[in-house]
Amino acid sequence: MLKPPAQTNPEGSSTVFLPPVLPIVFDQPLQWLALGFKDFARSPGLSTLHGLFMSLCGLGITWMAHDQFWLLAGCLSGFLVIAPVLATSLYAMSRAMERGETVNFQLLVNTWTQWHLRLRRQPESYWSLIRFGLLLALAATGWVITSAALITLMAPVPIHTPMDFVRHVVLSPDHFLFEFWLGLGGLMAAPVFASSVISMPLLLDRKVGVLQAVLTSWKTVLTHPLEMAFWAFLIMGFSLLGIFSLFLGLILVVPMLGHGSWHAYRQLIDVSHLKERISGQGEQ
Repeated sequence: MLKPPAQTNPEGSSTVFLPPVLPIVFDQPLQWLALGFKDFARSPGLSTLHGLFMSLCGLGITWMAHDQFWLLAGCLSGFLVIAPVLATSLYAMSRAMERGETVNFQLLVNTWTQWHLRLRRQPESYWSLIRFGLLLALAATGWVITSAALITLMAPVPIHTPMDFVRHVVLSPDHFLFEFWLGLGGLMAAPVFASSVISMPLLLDRKVGVLQAVLTSWKTVLTHPLEMAFWAFLIMGFSLLGIFSLFLGLILVVPMLGHGSWHAYRQLIDVSHLKERISGQGEQ
């Protein structure tokens, strides 16, 4: 298990300081969902805007690859890989609510557009979020390519439609392509989840580097493996419900999971020894 270095003052140290992981109970992820829905109810308009954007993205992916399901399957699952980055402004909204700050459209604009201020005043702050976003995008791209190659090369017939996928991959009695596809996807998704479940909210909230955020995220998963597996199950389950409802369910699911992920971070990590960032209304 990863353990934080013994220094009492993490700032200025040459080692990577990992903040303490707080104790939780097994069903605490349900509380994160409830708190996420509460934040959604406090700002339904802006929260729904995020869900609507993700829903339209899903519909767009489906429209572009509707007759190439071998590509569509990887694109949709890869889309979920980069969801933590796309939910950044949802974390910012929950953070502002927690701090009693104003939640408005300007907060969203500042969250996504004030990179030039970070670059000028604190270059390392700018690159932390950018680097991690690029890493997730690279992971998503790798999975899309791997998934497409696997289905194309190993399927007994060309896969063009969802029914082709169900008939010749999912229900085929002659091979275990679907099981292999799921297993490989799980092997790739598990380290991505472990690396990102805490990282994005932490990078948004505190002045940490990518390595520090990723190791803290891994430390959290290793400290609470069952609880975090339950959280991953809930995220996947609700995401699939949103997708299989013709993406309409994502309008509610995305903000609920995004806000809930913020509360997961807040209840899991003791950040009292980490320097906080200024609010999304401005940058220091």
